[in-house]
Amino acid sequence: MNSLSLFPPPGPDGNITLFESNNELVCGTSLGSRQKQVGIRSSAGNTFILYSHVTFYLSVRATPLKWEPMEWLTVGCSWTLALLRWVSSFHGSLFPHLTLSSEDMVAEFSQVLDWSDCAVRAFAWHPHTDKFAVSLLDDSIRIYNSKSATAPTLKHRLQRNVAALQWKPLCASALAVACHNCLLVWHVDPTSLSTRPSSGCAQVLSHPGHCPVTSIAWSPNGSLLLSASPVDTAMMVWDVAGESCVPLQRVGGGGVTFLSWSPDGSRVLASTPSALFRVWETRTWTCERWPCLKGRCQTGCWSPDGTRLLFSVQGEMVIYALTFTDAPGEPHGWSGSSKAAAIVADLSETSFSTSQGQVRVGGQVQTMAWDPRGERLAVLLKGTEPEPVISQHILLPVTRISPIFELLPCGFVKGESGAEPRLLQFHPHFPNGALLTVVKNPSSQHFTAALQPY
Repeated sequence: MNSLSLFPPPGPDGNITLFESNNELVCGTSLGSRQKQVGIRSSAGNTFILYSHVTFYLSVRATPLKWEPMEWLTVGCSWTLALLRWVSSFHGSLFPHLTLSSEDMVAEFSQVLDWSDCAVRAFAWHPHTDKFAVSLLDDSIRIYNSKSATAPTLKHRLQRNVAALQWKPLCASALAVACHNCLLVWHVDPTSLSTRPSSGCAQVLSHPGHCPVTSIAWSPNGSLLLSASPVDTAMMVWDVAGESCVPLQRVGGGGVTFLSWSPDGSRVLASTPSALFRVWETRTWTCERWPCLKGRCQTGCWSPDGTRLLFSVQGEMVIYALTFTDAPGEPHGWSGSSKAAAIVADLSETSFSTSQGQVRVGGQVQTMAWDPRGERLAVLLKGTEPEPVISQHILLPVTRISPIFELLPCGFVKGESGAEPRLLQFHPHFPNGALLTVVKNPSSQHFTAALQPY
């Protein structure tokens, strides 16, 4: 099992991580040096825009109605209201997240750290081309393409409280958006020069009681789309072309908060607001139920071959691993998994001695990403309870999948001084190793670190 004490100390203040060489992370002092050394083409204009906004409050005074109902009706209504309040209170005690507003619920279960005050609400690389989509604080979505100076802006009246974005695999134009009341699937022609596609380019997918939507996941072949809501115990399986869905419902959990489809398409991780998660097998759509000890499953990611699942649990400073194997004679993805999850990394707070004094790193996991080659794992930490502090460092271990699974120390990725990493994602098809993209606040730009292949 790995411990943070085995990692080399973080880089000095004022430096940012540029790239990796000979299993060591190389730092520099400026963005200019990063672009020269890494050789990454910068996109035209400002990629991320910080929006300020003003909230207006409207006070309406209503004229009271003069109505004198019969006494028995008043008493009956009072008892009914009291009963409903008691039932609601009891339900809320079992599932406290149901007492949250929709916006607070999205913030609670979003993979973005401190989603409410982050200028970037969601980010998604396209799986096959050099373009990405980013959702901003004003609920607009911008699409940036390395081969085009045009950056379309997507807006829709139903596009509120965007929690997640994901491009459809094997398709250049379809982008799924998890919104407050529905799912939107935008169809944006990549050859179009329009900077503001019509709202008619978006399909609206909704189901009663399935909102807010906090997580979405396309199947690797793009044939199905999954969606999850913390208030709905059913995970929706959408046929986007037919605009129809099939609910997959199981008792327990209080909802579904996070979805992750394995790269081989055989399994789906489905987290719940309670201390359990499920792993669905996609051939027969049956599931394994995995209880947690302390809290809910916060995040998870799959190895490229779909045989290993790494996940973290709220309230614990460790990374767990589950291994899935295929028995001889069984169809791929059918047989079972490990009897128990194994701890592969201890992320308890550790002090490092640097030239600038003691630096403390560690805490709970907010989100994780595994690069497509299976050689790097990026882990965004959020400090410790009860007052988690946003860490300026991202843990970067080296991983081996075969012949045995290994997780080895490499280093910490660090951005500019004062920058707070909020979300991370690997480029899905970077040709020269792994390319890590980190969304940060308050500058609300992204920086990249190039990691060499093995």
